[in-house]
Amino acid sequence: MFKFIVRRIIQTIPVLIGVSILVFSMMHLVPGNPAVIMAGESAPEETVEAIEERLGLNDPLPVQYFSFLGNALQGDLGESIRSGRDVTAEISARFWVTVELAIYSTILSIFMGLIAGIIAATKRNTSIDTGVMILALFSLSMPNFWLGLMLIQWFAIGIDLPAWVPFFESTGWFAPSGWGNLDQVLLPVITLGTGGAAVIARMTRSSMLDVLDQDYIRTARAKGVKEKVVVYQHALKNALIPVITVTGLQFGGLLGGTVLTETVFAINGLGRLIIDSILARDFPVVQGTILVVALLFVFVNMLVDITYQFVNKRIDLE
Repeated sequence: MFKFIVRRIIQTIPVLIGVSILVFSMMHLVPGNPAVIMAGESAPEETVEAIEERLGLNDPLPVQYFSFLGNALQGDLGESIRSGRDVTAEISARFWVTVELAIYSTILSIFMGLIAGIIAATKRNTSIDTGVMILALFSLSMPNFWLGLMLIQWFAIGIDLPAWVPFFESTGWFAPSGWGNLDQVLLPVITLGTGGAAVIARMTRSSMLDVLDQDYIRTARAKGVKEKVVVYQHALKNALIPVITVTGLQFGGLLGGTVLTETVFAINGLGRLIIDSILARDFPVVQGTILVVALLFVFVNMLVDITYQFVNKRIDLE
């Protein structure tokens, strides 16, 4: 396993270099001058030029890129053009918020998805199976921002319903924005976890059906092994490999793909930081944040590969 981890770390280097080149190029292709944004539209040209000189924006692009890369290798991601703070401090202030949101949402997705997928697979071609898959398709089709707004309207603000519906008479059950307290966490976690649960449910059902048709499952049933043991100890364990893969990809995507949810619930995470920095042409923050997200994504994929061996001892990482 040690050789596998070392090899994966070495493979991470060209990936991160490629990501840094791509992000650096895209940011400089976007119209707009960060020096003008900092100085203001009506600022004199001398002020704009002084800011460009101070930020190194007058240097050729290759010089700017290698300067950024060299500093990044030393742990220095630069200084925010917008706030003047260290980029590492900007990311650190938002990092754990997004990580917590991604972890909680993934846990909810796994819990709901596995249960729904197992039920659908064991009740194949029945009304229960059809109902679960229709619900999964509906959950997968709902935009996150729409679901988030509906949850806020129903459970945070409240809606006017007839008096004979007492369940929704109270309002303010959950906070409509922010992050930290339980009433602030539940709605965004449900918003993000619902779509992931639908994907995991469909993948679990498909994988379980493949395994349940195997000869060793029929043999176990013929020997009189209890159905719960067949499903949960024999079938589910061997059906988890593709589910783990999908879960890992989803978690990695959530680390940088929570922009809409963070915006709807006013959560100060990495997603909002990236969007705000792009609008402000804050090159160092955008580059540093995406590099951190890319590094986390690679790390998560490596953990997923290692998890395979714990689920199935026959898998050889080497």
